[in-house]
Amino acid sequence: MNLVYKIFFARYTQQISIFCKIILIAVSLSFVQTIKAQILVPECLSCEHLTNPIGIDAENPRFTWKLNDQRRNIKQAAYEIRVSEDVHFPEKTDKIVWQSGKIESRTNLAVYTGKKLKSRTRYYWTVTIWDSEGNKNTAQESAFFETGKLNEPWQAKWINDGQDTVVQPAPYFRKEVTLKKAVESARIYIAAAGLFELHINGKKIGDDLLNPMFTRFDKRNLYVTYDITANILKGNNTIGIILGNGWYNHQSWSEWDFHKAVWRNRPSFCMEVDIRYADGTSEAVHSDSSWKTAMGPIIFNSIYTGEQYDARKELSGWNTNKYNDKGWKYANITNAPSSIINAQTLNPIRITDEFYYLGCEKINDSTYLYTLPENIAGISRFRVQGERGTTFRLKHGETIDKNNRVDQSTIDIYSDQKNGIDPFQTDIFILKGEGIEEFTPRFNYKGFQYVEVTVDRPVRLNTNNLMAYRINSDVRPIGKIESSNELVNKIWAATNRSYLSNLHGYPTDCPQREKNGWTGDAHIALEAALFNYDAITVYEKWLADHRDAQLENGVLPAIIPTSTWGYTWGNGVDWTSSMIIIPWTLYLYYGDTRPLSENYSSMKRFLDYVTSISPDGLTDWGLGDWVPYKTIADKELLISIYYYQDALILSKAAKLLGHDQDVIKYNKLAEKIKNAINNKFLDKEKGIYATGSQAELSNPLYWGIVPDELTQKVADNLAKRVIADHKHLDVGLLGSKTLLGALSDNGYVDLAFEVATQTTYPSWGWWIANGATTLYETWKIETETLSRNHIMFGEISAWFYKTLGGINIDERNPGFHSTVIRPHFVKTLDCFKAEYDSANGLIVSFWKRINSLIEFNLTIPVNCNATLFLDNIISGTEDLQRNENGSFTLHSGHYHFVVSENAD
Repeated sequence: MNLVYKIFFARYTQQISIFCKIILIAVSLSFVQTIKAQILVPECLSCEHLTNPIGIDAENPRFTWKLNDQRRNIKQAAYEIRVSEDVHFPEKTDKIVWQSGKIESRTNLAVYTGKKLKSRTRYYWTVTIWDSEGNKNTAQESAFFETGKLNEPWQAKWINDGQDTVVQPAPYFRKEVTLKKAVESARIYIAAAGLFELHINGKKIGDDLLNPMFTRFDKRNLYVTYDITANILKGNNTIGIILGNGWYNHQSWSEWDFHKAVWRNRPSFCMEVDIRYADGTSEAVHSDSSWKTAMGPIIFNSIYTGEQYDARKELSGWNTNKYNDKGWKYANITNAPSSIINAQTLNPIRITDEFYYLGCEKINDSTYLYTLPENIAGISRFRVQGERGTTFRLKHGETIDKNNRVDQSTIDIYSDQKNGIDPFQTDIFILKGEGIEEFTPRFNYKGFQYVEVTVDRPVRLNTNNLMAYRINSDVRPIGKIESSNELVNKIWAATNRSYLSNLHGYPTDCPQREKNGWTGDAHIALEAALFNYDAITVYEKWLADHRDAQLENGVLPAIIPTSTWGYTWGNGVDWTSSMIIIPWTLYLYYGDTRPLSENYSSMKRFLDYVTSISPDGLTDWGLGDWVPYKTIADKELLISIYYYQDALILSKAAKLLGHDQDVIKYNKLAEKIKNAINNKFLDKEKGIYATGSQAELSNPLYWGIVPDELTQKVADNLAKRVIADHKHLDVGLLGSKTLLGALSDNGYVDLAFEVATQTTYPSWGWWIANGATTLYETWKIETETLSRNHIMFGEISAWFYKTLGGINIDERNPGFHSTVIRPHFVKTLDCFKAEYDSANGLIVSFWKRINSLIEFNLTIPVNCNATLFLDNIISGTEDLQRNENGSFTLHSGHYHFVVSENAD
């Protein structure tokens, strides 16, 4: 018995010992994590607003970082940046190219001012920060950036296949390279006029698509950098290139004259390979006349209409070492499209979502309909087995007719399908008859929710034969909306889908009918974009496109990029104020002045031109309240308001950049315009502008035109007008930007919410009720020219963040370093949550109703402040002091408030 007891006791004691050790380890880990959480840690390091970019041309790159700390009221007091060619950051060495020294500042954005950067060089950088208590901490992992060509002359030649612009098959190029040493690193720098796909030793390089991005090819070309160290080896290597037409050789007829572009030519490219060996030597390979070229299976490609692929013409193994290219001819040296080649420094286009197991309906023995769960911009992949010569046509569209056939009647009106030779949004795939074959277009994308597959003979297909990919500029999602109202959630999601569907290196209007960079569409929906996606790099590229497109007198075209179209129609103050509004808005959202400094002279030229044709301070140059529901607002009133905004922005930008005379000039101009608008259009006795329509009242309210003493009177009249319109909107594009905000900012938030969540015509909800998963082009669905994937009415998404979530910019401290928090608890909404990962960190606004009370939870990121406007607070302000204007000043951290139901 004693022996049994001893054995039991020994085992029990051992288990207790193990248990205690586990508890001790857990407590220790928890303590360590708590300590780490209480240390101000720099993270999310980026250069030029990209993570570890390679191939940048910025001589003074920008560095940004975010901070992580769970404590309240923690601030960065100082920072120091070090940049080195050595990842270990050795002290006192020529490898250190910049050490900023300790700089007392709370900013999380710094500009490089060290030694002149060398081309084609990797630099490592890190940031050390000090908090307000004197604690010091360095980023746990260093970041890097790699310069590209900078201003280094190109040694490579531009080459093409020597064919004419009317020749349809896409050219293939190859070059065999023998390397005699072990490779330490290798880079490819490639510029193209048109589009390219790069291969090395049988494999496609990179997961990006549709490179390079569209520019005004005769003004500026872009090059892309690839790290090919893992792809190129000692011994024999083969580099392959396929060129697509893109916007450079637009072979499809275009309403916007891209087929007549002054730059139009056969696609070409210029490429340099920089190889560095393990022994310290290097070697370069250039594009020149020694490259060989042939035509292959891509028998037609159009960025606008589709792609045609004949698998019988495949060049099996063309991009490998063993291929016999005896029948290929030597490449043709051609002229450079422009004298400027810049690095492509923006988020690339990638596959961002995949759609499998699509709905598949057999229409007849040779026709099948595939259905996606939502409307997208992208491409389809088709896999099938069949007889040699079997021809499939994949027709993409947004709608179907009563016979369940794809209906393109509202989006193909600007296409010339050449009697079926160039079918709109249609790919053609011809089989070679060897096992399972696969086709995915390389040089095209489409807007669609349905794919109709027709074949020239009976065939059996199922859901496994076709899948779809969403493709867009791969910008990081940074915003999220959740609410108790499912319609709000659906409108927010639809806005995001439309935005991504219209982002392919530049913002567009629609992904099917046009793919044009309409300036007005983009700046109206800009805040919706920036609340939801980290897209500054795309807009900075597009602003460079603006500078390329601007005439000497300051005039800009309606669509950018453009060949020649849009300088005499569609442009004007309300649309092409994108030149002024976008740099300013980027500054507000990111706290970065570079968009302003880079574009300031162009902003001035545009505004000065408008002033030259508007001596009285008023202008009607523009489109006005485009595609209104019913009432046509006064053009001169609305367009002059944008003229006022431009002058006001220029005066503020001038002050930031130190242009003192311009501050005075544009302040006076803004005041002149404002007075002219009020003198002509404001009936002070009645408190209305023009005829008192929704757009005519909401625009002056939203943009600050109304005299202070009349603001509430005008707002009251706007509310009466909306109620008279059965609480439905009666606006076009410009009015959609201002209507909801003008109501909610002036005491009518519940009315604004009713308008926003209507489900009958006209409304955003009317689209959703009729099956929309994206935003439409017009309020009316039954129209002859309706795109079902337009972003221009997307301001409502920003309104959700700004009004329901209460997250607003503080101009005094941009980049959300300071935030104005003013939530509105609408009566018909039970809960709402907005998350926004701003340039300075995550802001969370979350409120919900509990019986007769409202719980409001707020998170302010580290190193930031907020001004909170909130009345009828029951608890949560015990440690806070109320300011003279009734607001509270909050520092970083988490806050919990309880508010009575009577709060606004």
